[in-house]
Amino acid sequence: MAKKGKKYLKALELVDRNKFYTVEEAIDLLKKVAEVSERKFDETVELAMRLNVDPKYADQMVRGSVILPHGLGKPIKVLVLTEGETAKVAEEAGADYVGGEDLINKILKEEWVDYDVVIATPEIMSKVAKLGRILGPKGLMPNPKTGTVTKNVAQAVKDAKKGRVEFKVDKAGNVHMPVGKVGFDRDKLLENVYAAIDAVVRAKPPGAKGQYVKSITLSTTMGPGIRVDTQSALRRLQEMAA
Repeated sequence: MAKKGKKYLKALELVDRNKFYTVEEAIDLLKKVAEVSERKFDETVELAMRLNVDPKYADQMVRGSVILPHGLGKPIKVLVLTEGETAKVAEEAGADYVGGEDLINKILKEEWVDYDVVIATPEIMSKVAKLGRILGPKGLMPNPKTGTVTKNVAQAVKDAKKGRVEFKVDKAGNVHMPVGKVGFDRDKLLENVYAAIDAVVRAKPPGAKGQYVKSITLSTTMGPGIRVDTQSALRRLQEMAA
């Protein structure tokens, strides 16, 4: 097991490992942890949710996307794979890279992945399928369930630029996703976190039984995890929706 650095251990002293925090308390604590850690960059805040699902069964797969109200705090590079007149629409919407077979071949030959989101039109998906081995492991493969295979390319590009985050449960039943930067205003971080939790809750599959969300943890890129009181977070979501 790798030895933890002094900054990590110093930050860890602030976290009560036996306590479950409200989302609000967790955000405040993350900011204190960041101050103590004295990182030279604005760390990403990461959300982890352990779900009571077994993704090897199709009716227990959890996958979706969420447009974070305040984005991720960084420019999002968008690649659109399409042909014909849609290419011009994608460019006008602000896509960084637009192309068809030329870009598909570039990705295949160079394993080029210098972008954050890939959007494709349905008509080109038969050609995009061959990119699965390169884009799949990086979570970049276009998928209708996440809104990245669509005829409405302009809207998809705008959503991606705003901060659309895709999520997919891993083999162990966990969902991980970035929800902003620790330097964000407290209220903006809170809105992003609740939006992300809400999206995962709404993506509950038909085969999920019993308690769907088993645990929620928040952390910074290089900081310790802070355990969130799951029931408190879910109650707060219901209050916000009322």
